[in-house]
Amino acid sequence: MTYPFIDSAYVSTSIERPDAERVRAARAFPAATLLEANGKRGALPSQIKPVNPKFRVCGPAVTVHSPPGDNLWLHRALVLAQPGDVLVVYTSDFHEAGYWGEVMSTAARRRNIAGLVIDGCVRDADLLTEIGFPVFARGLCIRGTSKDFAARGWINHPLRIGEVPVRPGDLVVGDADGVVVVAQEALGATLDAAREREAQEANIIERISNGEATLDIYGWNR
Repeated sequence: MTYPFIDSAYVSTSIERPDAERVRAARAFPAATLLEANGKRGALPSQIKPVNPKFRVCGPAVTVHSPPGDNLWLHRALVLAQPGDVLVVYTSDFHEAGYWGEVMSTAARRRNIAGLVIDGCVRDADLLTEIGFPVFARGLCIRGTSKDFAARGWINHPLRIGEVPVRPGDLVVGDADGVVVVAQEALGATLDAAREREAQEANIIERISNGEATLDIYGWNR
């Protein structure tokens, strides 16, 4: 199947993804741990949460800049994303539309895409949970979207969500606490710091269980 939109300056079909072993390693850590290990950088707006709190996502970003109130470019991204990718979507600050629902989750799961992170709303909440495809969104909106073939969008170009730049191939990790984006060049150091942090916290939990106070452990008793 050929797709004419691919032959466009607005679409990149070749992106550099992080090493698969590093992606697997990142799955072992909560999003909050990776955020702290990344120097407290990369937290997407706190309004973006999983539709179901059990949803978790981890994978390289395929970025989508969508026109407001239109989800045609999301459908286009579905045929370009590779297994394990995470669609990261900026909706031009227009949140009063349900850009994603049952049909698109079914298509994404069929292609083994890892998940969706959208700075906008979705719909079909119960069905999204039933399908089990991880969706992270600002909320739910019953309103539908248009399909304007003349509207300009971009796929696999850098974008910004809140204060966070997101580039194609950056690692995206989300859980019930929220979503963090780790730049590819920072991933190795972030994973090392996450391992160290987990070991330190395990030691702190043990000390608390043995009766020590957090003020004493952290040196705040003054």
